[in-house]
Amino acid sequence: MNDSRKWIILGLFTATGLTFLIKLFMIQVLVSDYKIKAESNAIRSIKIYPHRGLIYDRNGKLLAFNTPVYDLMVDLKKVKIKDTLAFCNFLSITKAQFDKNMKRVKVRGKQPKAFLKQISRKDFAKIQDKLIDYPGFYAESKIVRAYPHKSLANALGYIGEISKKQLKKEKDTANYYQQGDYIGISGLEAAYEKYLRGRRGVKMVYEDARGNKKGAYKGGKYDTASVAGKDLISSIDLELQKYGEQLMRNKRGAIVAIEPTTGEILTMISAPSYDPNLLTGREFSKNFGPLLLNKTKPLYNRAIRSKYPPGSTFKAVQALIGQEENVISSQTVFACNKSLVKCHWHPTVDLQRSIQHSCNPYYFNVFRRIIYQNKLVDSTGGVSKGSDGKIGYEKWRQHLLSFGLGAKTGIDLNNEKGGNVPSLSFYNRKFGEGKWKFSNIYSLSIGQGELGVTPLQMANIAAIIANQGYYYTPHLIKGIGKNKKKLPEFIKKHKVTIDPQYFKLIIDGMEGAVKAGTVAGYAIMPDITICGKTGTAQNPHGEDHSVFIAFAPKENPKIAIAVYVENAGFGGTWAAPIANLMIARYLKGKTLRPSTEKMVIEKSFIN
Repeated sequence: MNDSRKWIILGLFTATGLTFLIKLFMIQVLVSDYKIKAESNAIRSIKIYPHRGLIYDRNGKLLAFNTPVYDLMVDLKKVKIKDTLAFCNFLSITKAQFDKNMKRVKVRGKQPKAFLKQISRKDFAKIQDKLIDYPGFYAESKIVRAYPHKSLANALGYIGEISKKQLKKEKDTANYYQQGDYIGISGLEAAYEKYLRGRRGVKMVYEDARGNKKGAYKGGKYDTASVAGKDLISSIDLELQKYGEQLMRNKRGAIVAIEPTTGEILTMISAPSYDPNLLTGREFSKNFGPLLLNKTKPLYNRAIRSKYPPGSTFKAVQALIGQEENVISSQTVFACNKSLVKCHWHPTVDLQRSIQHSCNPYYFNVFRRIIYQNKLVDSTGGVSKGSDGKIGYEKWRQHLLSFGLGAKTGIDLNNEKGGNVPSLSFYNRKFGEGKWKFSNIYSLSIGQGELGVTPLQMANIAAIIANQGYYYTPHLIKGIGKNKKKLPEFIKKHKVTIDPQYFKLIIDGMEGAVKAGTVAGYAIMPDITICGKTGTAQNPHGEDHSVFIAFAPKENPKIAIAVYVENAGFGGTWAAPIANLMIARYLKGKTLRPSTEKMVIEKSFIN
């Protein structure tokens, strides 16, 4: 009986032991979930950041590339620092910086955080081998931008670390970005973010108690490769861009040049500007504040955001609308009656020569005829509800909208402003319905008053005239990825509401303006037929702005351009020479008037 009980007890112990052994075998060998959990303390997930897409100019010259940096990460659960002062000396930081950084990472949870950000490759090489002596610290490689040239900063934009606000706000990025990732903040870097960013990968590795890598986890079974972003081919001509920036040195304003037949932007200059490398890597936090507070506003892209009066450049558009509305013809002559509006001396003019000599009273009369539909109405006649003036004004405004005025052009940059073409309701609010007259709005006839246009819009106007009635949405990127595909919105032709037959006379007048009109003699370029229109935009805050739009050559135009130089006075004196030097450089590849170039470069309009 005793022997029987002994064997029963022994059997129970044996069975229990076998049960535990089998269970332990299953946990450690057969069931991978338990195994993964058991090994989790020895496995680290490493983010593999993709190479951001490169940006090239239209001739294959590099505009933006990548450079590696390293974030020094800290895992507070594993940190062991025996000598804090030695650690600070190792990283070339002060004890105060150490305390500040440790405090920052401690309040952000228990997950590994960046202790030091954006360490250059050169500086990282100095500390890489000694990191093994500091458990809990390891490096995470990232990619930041670098720019081989000091040009095109306002169009290229910059990248920066994504903010918590952006993570919450951007629905498109909610499933991709994580805190600490970089994102395009402005310019092309922001507008083409989804193409440039690529796709992040991950690598699972074993590590020992000191944080040293000991090989791939499960042979890389759970790794995912990063996918590089797509390269962009810009429409910008880098050499033309650099030349224009040189001409605009010590000046405020903008230059935009467009290839008329495609809408591709050849150059976009906002002056003053800045070196794009000032907002890369660790330089960003040091330089952004001073640039933002700089009184010359170098971060502000005047080419797409500044709303200027078009001045007399607008007369070309008025002449086209007047012909379309059948209120003037090529033979229409108006006396230069300076009692209507101020003007300079010039011969009596017909339509073509009104462009050549830029007669203000001529366009006072043209605009009045458009508004009142060719009826003889005194300038005190009303432009109110139910009147002929209201119908005429609405027709005039619709024509302007077809030229892309009063709205954003749709350029592939964020934060574009749309300019202003006032509506009837605007004047009704300003003066009271039925209480305003032609005498309240006549300044619109010569591109003043409440009209506001951006330099980009005026360059597009020049392109429309060059094309004799159509345009493509202006854009900076002509190809994406390996197949260099252009976005569909940039291959759609837009037609204005003016019959093509009416453009020839205006083009002849613009040719005359350059050869023997309002353009200064030193701005005329030999061997190139340039068609242009000067403007002097009134500025209530100081000296008038110098304005010029043009295209060339007259037959089969290759470039259309707009130049604004703030506080520089007459358009034919400063904006025209800048534009024509740009045209000559693009078409001929050289400077045709060195003395004019020297005069422009040396001139300053910034006190």
